[in-house]
Amino acid sequence: MSYSTALPTLLVLWGAITICFLILLAYRGQVTRYEEDQLFLNSEASMEEQQQAEIGQKVKRVAPLIRIFGGATTLATLSIVAVFFYDIFKRLY
Repeated sequence: MSYSTALPTLLVLWGAITICFLILLAYRGQVTRYEEDQLFLNSEASMEEQQQAEIGQKVKRVAPLIRIFGGATTLATLSIVAVFFYDIFKRLY
């Protein structure tokens, strides 16, 4: 398999990873939309406190996935650029 034939495969892989990454970012943005910075001093506001805690748990659960897909997108982008430049270098020399 030559490098120029691997490029379309890498582009499809990059697209799939990037779409997953963007979906996760959109989900986190939607979840944190209603997050507020509050300090609950009395027990009357326990419902709001519970809602904020649930939002925090959702964000903590998604954070590692965002880091993984962000890193994978970066690696895929760098590999596409490297294959592209290697192919150009091979054609010139």
